[in-house]
Amino acid sequence: MAKWKAGLLAVIFWSLSAAVGAVSSLSASEPRLLFTVHGSNTVGASLMKNLLVAYLDSKGATDIQAADLVVENEYRVQGVIDGEVVYINVAAHGSSTAFKGLLGGVADVGMASRRIKDKEVRALEYMGNMRDFAAEHVVAIDGLAVIVNQVNPIDNLSLDQLAAIFSGQISDWSEVGGSPGKISIHARDNKSGTWDTFKNLVLRKKVKLSQEAARYESNDRLSDEVSMDPNAIGFVGLASVRDSKAIGVNEQGTDPLLPNKLTVATEDYPLARRLYVYTPPGIIPHVIRDFITFAQSDLGQKQVDKTGFISQNITSIPASADLQGPKEYLALTKDAQRLSVNFRFEQGKAELDNKAIEDIRRLTEYLDGSEGDQRLWLIGFGDTKQTEQRAKVLSKLRAVAIMSALRHAGVTNTSIAGFGAYKPVASNNSKSKIKNRRVEVWLR
Repeated sequence: MAKWKAGLLAVIFWSLSAAVGAVSSLSASEPRLLFTVHGSNTVGASLMKNLLVAYLDSKGATDIQAADLVVENEYRVQGVIDGEVVYINVAAHGSSTAFKGLLGGVADVGMASRRIKDKEVRALEYMGNMRDFAAEHVVAIDGLAVIVNQVNPIDNLSLDQLAAIFSGQISDWSEVGGSPGKISIHARDNKSGTWDTFKNLVLRKKVKLSQEAARYESNDRLSDEVSMDPNAIGFVGLASVRDSKAIGVNEQGTDPLLPNKLTVATEDYPLARRLYVYTPPGIIPHVIRDFITFAQSDLGQKQVDKTGFISQNITSIPASADLQGPKEYLALTKDAQRLSVNFRFEQGKAELDNKAIEDIRRLTEYLDGSEGDQRLWLIGFGDTKQTEQRAKVLSKLRAVAIMSALRHAGVTNTSIAGFGAYKPVASNNSKSKIKNRRVEVWLR
């Protein structure tokens, strides 16, 4: 009897051990969530997916997959690291949902195609300053492209013309020099950062979007609709032009510019914008900090370029043969290479903005990898002031600020110049005149 009990206890013990082992094995095989990302469809539709796939690959992950979830514009990116399945969930429903997600605790990372608003900063101030360098991260530059059908003969429109078209004040293409036909308006939805950017830069609180406009959550779908309608016009992120035609845009007193790698990278294009990732500025998990570092690195920015947005990696472009300007400016830039970066400052301050701080690092690394004895020219510009001389002095001081930051980083072969309010990229009679306060970078 004792032997039978002992045998029974052994069987029970073995069974329990096997069950516990099975449960432990099951737990170990369950996928582990690394973090969640909410926000912009412009950032989330393809760019975030490609960045996450490349990030997992850089960590040695295998069997990397990106799969759609049940809800439209939501997906999961997962891979296997050291035998463990890890994943990131992404919900791309518009920039405003980034900050709602952070506020509600359902998002660890927010993505936005416009800068965080004052009211959102206030709502999240318990986390810290969401405009701090530790919280606000520029991951790409985008040109908000105004698109028309390929057969449309219109190649350029001013911001005033665009405002009149999208508000319905101009309703026929013949009113702007095109072929007769009722204009069909296509716009992003109210949750979109793309819409928010367009509203602020084009409609400018002076007019409202026409009630006849068709609205879309997706950039790609909007572009596809425009490509099928000869009388259509819309706006999308640069990566979503697809089979439509992007047109040149200009503000009063400036020349029309098409969105391309140089005009968007330098943010001279009137509808250029920054694409952001936001994180609480306090202590955040290492994996999130590591991902953001990757996204802003050379490898991450190559994914930006592959996705169709504009990389922040610095490149050089020969001076244009038709470059215009004062004799001194033309002499400085003759036989020189224009670098694909402009330095800008915090609004109303002499401090470099968050992107400029990262660009100092990028420029330093670019110069370390360049060959030959080359001199860096920092050429400042600004908006109009009481006198032309004051504008020149302020533009030169901006160049001095960049030279000082570069010297702190170990770059000493720099020279400076300032040309005041010459060559505006925005109207000096609008709020966007702050874009004229910039420093161009040339290599000789």
